[in-house]
Amino acid sequence: MAIKDNLLVAGGFRGELICKYVHQPGVAFCTNLAEDKDSITNAVDVYESPNGSTRVLAANNDCAVRVFDTERFKLLSHLKFPCSVNDTSASPDGRLVAVLGDSSECLVADAQSGKEIANLRGHLDYSFASAWHPDGRVLATGNQDTTCRLWDVRNLSQSFAVLRGRIGAVRGLKFSSDGRFLAMSEAADFVHVYDSQADYSREQEIDIFGEIAGMSFSPDTEALFVGVADRTYGSLIEWYDYFDSCL
Repeated sequence: MAIKDNLLVAGGFRGELICKYVHQPGVAFCTNLAEDKDSITNAVDVYESPNGSTRVLAANNDCAVRVFDTERFKLLSHLKFPCSVNDTSASPDGRLVAVLGDSSECLVADAQSGKEIANLRGHLDYSFASAWHPDGRVLATGNQDTTCRLWDVRNLSQSFAVLRGRIGAVRGLKFSSDGRFLAMSEAADFVHVYDSQADYSREQEIDIFGEIAGMSFSPDTEALFVGVADRTYGSLIEWYDYFDSCL
């Protein structure tokens, strides 16, 4: 699920893509991206293209990333890749997309053509999460090998930092809107918050109970929200002092 400029976008387990403007009644757009019942819509993103128009990205198990406009929700691009795509995200300037899937390698591609710009090597297993620093210079990728790697887009030949989880795959990555903090969630129990101004060497670890459904910073970066997907204790937890040593 993703939201930007009042447009909420969500994907489904059978390839659904649903778009809704939060201040308008009804659903703006709904479609099935693929006929295969196993073609899960794994990730969505909403971004601004270089010409100023808003676009929707959708990553699917059918080895494709699709790009839609938001005026008529017309399919603009159907970008094919070698493996199932678990996550995709657009750079802040809308020119690049990160493409992560059932491969140890991550791709950076042209957002319009899908042409490969760089092949990121270093992870050991499948990848599931990505996030761009607001200044567009750093890309974070999360992997089943329990690590997050940080890449400088000016030199993508190797990662400049490796952030390690405790017990499981890195399933969520979010930068705060000011770029100060990077939050990294594991599949369950642990969320880590890193200070980018300390070259990601300072960390606050948040220990919770249950599988983690998702997380997000508030727009003003004052709060961190974490969803817990537990059948008994399912909840939405809010932290204000998520990085005590830096506040």
